[in-house]
Amino acid sequence: MKREDVRNIAIIAHVDHGKTTLVDELLKSSGVFRANQEVVERVMDSNDLERERGITILSKNTAVFYKDTKINIIDTPGHADFGGEVERVLKMVNGVILVVDAYEGPMPQTKFVLKKALELDLPAIVCINKIDRPEARPQEVIDEVLELFMDLDASDEQLDCPFVFASARSGFAKKELTDPEEDMRPLFETILNYIPAPEGDPDTDARLLVSTIDYNEYVGRIGIGKIDDGTIRVNQECVIVNHHDPDKRRKVKIGKLYQFDGLNRVDVTEATVGDIVAVSGIADLHIGDTICSPENPNAIPFQKISEPTIAMNFMVNDSPLAGKEGKYVTSRHIRERLFKELNTDVSLRVEETESPDCFKVSGRGELHLSVLIENMRREGYEFAVSKAEVLYKYNERNQKLEPMELAYIDVPEEFTGSVIQKLTSRKGELQGMSPMSGGYTRLEIAIPSRGLIGYRGEFMTDTKGNGILNTIFDDYGPYKGDLNYRKTGSLIAYESGETITYGLFNAQERGILFVGPGEKVYAGMVIGQNPKAEDIEVNVCKTKKLTNTRSSSADEALKLTPKKEMSLEQCLEFIDTDELLEVTPESLRIRKKILDPTMRKRAAFKK
Repeated sequence: MKREDVRNIAIIAHVDHGKTTLVDELLKSSGVFRANQEVVERVMDSNDLERERGITILSKNTAVFYKDTKINIIDTPGHADFGGEVERVLKMVNGVILVVDAYEGPMPQTKFVLKKALELDLPAIVCINKIDRPEARPQEVIDEVLELFMDLDASDEQLDCPFVFASARSGFAKKELTDPEEDMRPLFETILNYIPAPEGDPDTDARLLVSTIDYNEYVGRIGIGKIDDGTIRVNQECVIVNHHDPDKRRKVKIGKLYQFDGLNRVDVTEATVGDIVAVSGIADLHIGDTICSPENPNAIPFQKISEPTIAMNFMVNDSPLAGKEGKYVTSRHIRERLFKELNTDVSLRVEETESPDCFKVSGRGELHLSVLIENMRREGYEFAVSKAEVLYKYNERNQKLEPMELAYIDVPEEFTGSVIQKLTSRKGELQGMSPMSGGYTRLEIAIPSRGLIGYRGEFMTDTKGNGILNTIFDDYGPYKGDLNYRKTGSLIAYESGETITYGLFNAQERGILFVGPGEKVYAGMVIGQNPKAEDIEVNVCKTKKLTNTRSSSADEALKLTPKKEMSLEQCLEFIDTDELLEVTPESLRIRKKILDPTMRKRAAFKK
């Protein structure tokens, strides 16, 4: 049976090509909001970090009605670090809308998400967005998209995909570039005509694959997925099985059943084939689990989520200023919070180490882990983290392999030389170079993941903020040799106390300071950057010795250079392997792992 009254689609694209804005417009056009309702921009980006950074971190579900057809829409992230979110939600849908920027054209993440969709045999509608940009080049972008389809070995049916031209911001879509700019109806019509309706037998045994997990303090874990077969009802007795874990078999009862309507979840008593539903009341539910009838427990195949490539240690803060700013500071608090994150983040791994105060956390990239750190910090946690390190593998010949990435870089022509030189010194290899419009050049560079750690800030300085750097995980490749992460040294506080203007004035000749007057520091804390490669200890708590004679220049005001304010990302990029970042709700402090200077010298000598 085909459910002609339902369509299930995912919106996929490279970061910043307008997925979430497009969902906003589809919600508005279908009448989800009242005429006079005040609606924030990017309504689907619901958590604070998503709104501040302008990126989607978690995939979200919504549903709209158009001509008696319910269209379930999933908005997915565009960043490679959150690729795990995209991979699994594609199992819930029958087709995708591939959004491509009318100026930038297909980008690395466009290739990644499209490849995943084509592997699952999903039909795609290509939406060329932002066609009202002054530098838009929609005709060329069509050719580039078709080339990408051919590169990914798309079938003839997939190549014969419809193109829709839109400006999500201005609220219109059209089938031909010459059509009038009216509303989003052409896109809705294309969805109804081109995306297949879900199929299945409503009278057979029920099967539902859990593709996303949500978490709620009141009801616990909520499993979201599409019903492939049969009908599911509240209070129904079911069994949980898993394709990758044949021994798993657990009896459960459906507590509550929800469907999506606009931005809300609506209680329902039953749902059938093709419906995307949320199920609560089942403890210990995992992504990839199949909820099915006890009479026929048959797991739905589910691809394994890509493995993490980068790890850092989260540990209890043991600095002299520990416990003064955070609400949750013990190893028990940190452990509980990290394991709770595993409820919703499938790409994350948390392992306990030999020390009860330290946990190894692995993720898909620096951004992935920095979002977790920022969320914990805002919730009142205080802890320390080490420098991000890549995860190595060994092949059958016992050769060391490391994660490799492809970096696609758009830079003004005058900066290409310095960018290529910096990345080749970080073991990068130039794969391609092509001119773009507007005096820009696109570079394609294969580089080890560790070569990119700590590079983004440097890249923005080198290109005066005009460069765009996109990376995508390629594969594991042979180890490329040792790398120096940092060519500058640290300025280290010599003693504990409060910073004094006189001490800072003398210290600023040595480099760039991260602290201003009147701040608490401790011995072993990194308070600045030395342009030379060595670490220097400076006394920033030093006061001026007073004498009873008075010279003419004694009371001249001391001029301090403003301190360098460091964001979380900049701190994570700056710290070296022998340093830690102390994270509290109020402060970010960089420190040496070994605070005592004598012990530090001994450790360096042993190395």
